[in-house]
Amino acid sequence: MKFKYVLVVICIVEILIVVFLLSLHPKNGESKKVEVYVGIAFCGSTADEAKILINRVKNYTNLFVLLSGPVSVNETVMTEICEYAFDAGLHIIVFFGDLDSRVLAAKNLKWRLSWIEMAKKRWGDKFLGVYYYDEPGGIFIDYKWETMLSQFNITIDKLSYDLVAETYVQLFHMDDGFYFLKSNSLNVFVSDYALYWFDYLVGYDVVLAQVGWNHTFAQDIALVRGAATMQNKSWGIMITWKYRHPPYLDSAENIYNQMLDAYKCGADYIIIFNYAEDMKSPFGIMTDEHFEALERFWNDCLKNQNAIHGSVVAEAALVLPKNYGWGMRHPNDKIWGLWGPDEKSTQIWGLLSGLLKEYCLRLDVVYDDPEFPIANRYPKVYYWNQTGFDT
Repeated sequence: MKFKYVLVVICIVEILIVVFLLSLHPKNGESKKVEVYVGIAFCGSTADEAKILINRVKNYTNLFVLLSGPVSVNETVMTEICEYAFDAGLHIIVFFGDLDSRVLAAKNLKWRLSWIEMAKKRWGDKFLGVYYYDEPGGIFIDYKWETMLSQFNITIDKLSYDLVAETYVQLFHMDDGFYFLKSNSLNVFVSDYALYWFDYLVGYDVVLAQVGWNHTFAQDIALVRGAATMQNKSWGIMITWKYRHPPYLDSAENIYNQMLDAYKCGADYIIIFNYAEDMKSPFGIMTDEHFEALERFWNDCLKNQNAIHGSVVAEAALVLPKNYGWGMRHPNDKIWGLWGPDEKSTQIWGLLSGLLKEYCLRLDVVYDDPEFPIANRYPKVYYWNQTGFDT
């Protein structure tokens, strides 16, 4: 009898722990059924190419991302592709590289604004929004700023992390294309490989972390989920190249596992980037095995619900310094593209590595920002400069 009593007590304690963790996990409003969008990013040039891909995936995806520069300057082809995707039952996201009025006038692309308004009316809820620009954070980190600064006689010692962070945000706030999208209540999407937190700050509604590069998957999830959670936004992943040469994409099994892990971590969007300039197949760089993995994921998670969306919750958060725009791809990565690693970087990298080893996909990485207080948001909080604890 005593043994049974102990078992009952253990079970009760375990239940209470689970309830406690769920109660502390950051919430984005009241509980509701979340639709997860799974699809392919198309970067081809013609309607026929797009239709071939739509026909291949329409039975096991619900999203088609028209991520094509050539199509974004062709109103007729863009409409034809979107109409075909809509008729196939898919949701739609379209890419535009610029909506600034001066650029549109100079390039005879003013039709883009009226087209977006038309798309909202024509395709309704199936038109999810606009993918605007591309990789802003990563480009900022990797940009060669020295030449530009010298042209304006600006020296590094006149700059600070806070000033550059404010500049990054203001660059988007001055973009009247961004203002147009916001004023029309459209979701604004982007994928990126750095500075997710600051992408949300400028106004993006959905940031897709680019995974597949030789980064740490758990770190990318921690950074994008943490940023989205604290700023009450949506997030997802864009599975991109693992190699800069054929076969480009990771193995089908690894991609399946990335999709599954992202789904369990709460991703709202799971997308495969399916393009390379030298691709030979009409179906892009995805192989039959990749399509089979995508279909298996669809059946396992969205159709049969063998996995629970959002079941892997963050149990801890690492708090970085305010406006610390470090690329964090490796220990020697740049800060805001202007500075090398500083005296904080080594400590942050070591702490992050230890926390990822302990928590893996149950870690978020956020920033110290009074606009987004962390109090009572996570069961365990680690500050970048905190000492005297074990990871």
